[in-house]
Amino acid sequence: MNTQIGLTDLRYLQPESIWLEPEQVEQAKKISQAGKDEAQQWQSYLNALALIGFEKWLRKRKPESTVVRNFNSIGDGYHLGVDGFNIYLLVTEHLLDEVVRVSQDAIDSPERVAHFYVILEVSEEQQYVIVRGFLRYDELANYLQRSNCHPSADGCYAVPLSEFDAEPNHLLFYTHYLEPSAIISSFASKGVAEKNKEDLLTHLTETRVKLSQWLQGVFQEGWQTIDLMLSPEAELGMGLRGPLEIKAGKLINLGMQLGNRSLALLLTVTKDAEAEEKVRVQVQLHPTGEEKYLPSNLQLKLLSKAGKSLQEVESRDQDNYIQLNSFRGEPGKRFSVEVGLGDVSVREDFEF
Repeated sequence: MNTQIGLTDLRYLQPESIWLEPEQVEQAKKISQAGKDEAQQWQSYLNALALIGFEKWLRKRKPESTVVRNFNSIGDGYHLGVDGFNIYLLVTEHLLDEVVRVSQDAIDSPERVAHFYVILEVSEEQQYVIVRGFLRYDELANYLQRSNCHPSADGCYAVPLSEFDAEPNHLLFYTHYLEPSAIISSFASKGVAEKNKEDLLTHLTETRVKLSQWLQGVFQEGWQTIDLMLSPEAELGMGLRGPLEIKAGKLINLGMQLGNRSLALLLTVTKDAEAEEKVRVQVQLHPTGEEKYLPSNLQLKLLSKAGKSLQEVESRDQDNYIQLNSFRGEPGKRFSVEVGLGDVSVREDFEF
């Protein structure tokens, strides 16, 4: 045979491998301590190795990406926020019979559904992670419908590896050139139970907190008014509430980086007296419970829609709180607030 194989063709034959450094392995061990028993700790350890490896790959391939971890995913995989997309990491030690097992909850549950499902194979002994492929949510739903696939007794779908895109760079193209709503527009709704369809679409498209609704007394899940979160002394430190001013907050958890301690992200939203069509925002980060001071080196950032840093402040020893300079925007304008410590960060997305 005289067939020539080019570099591009060869690229498809070589899976993407990420080697882990010893300090990254140690970080994964610390994260895995959240497991309740030995089996759960082992799976959490594999999940953490996969997460750290995938983040390393993202930083190398697309360093400008904004990546947010979801620590509530420990135990059965990880959810990651990447530039506004929700990515679910399917972690395995080996792929038996070239079949990928996907939890029914990860597809049908509004709280766990993702835009992309990425397969990561972990070699704990050799300390590397392989990106085996990925699948868009609409393509996964189409396959389940087309094959009349039903979950097994343990609540998992069996999906052939051949259904997944083996070129991980295609995932980067999607996150760079597409909007999250583009995947929803091609969503084959027949692949999902009718009763869940509306909830799934809402969860995947409505990821930003709309501050205009706060002024109407409507708060999104996880957000509550200040008087329900802080002590009276701390509330006094926030100042008195004006007639067109709303103060609300949300508990932020940076996982093992803070020993699973929570922080309070507080926003004050005010109708701008100079321009009624605009809203002014003040962002603060406070300790919670019995803690009087923030941990040092905490970072609080204001990010543009594109992920560019607009403001940044870092906590020092014995800071009671830190805050960003107040800013304002017009209805529809988007921004994000990021809380980080070391390599771990949590981002909240907003719309004026």
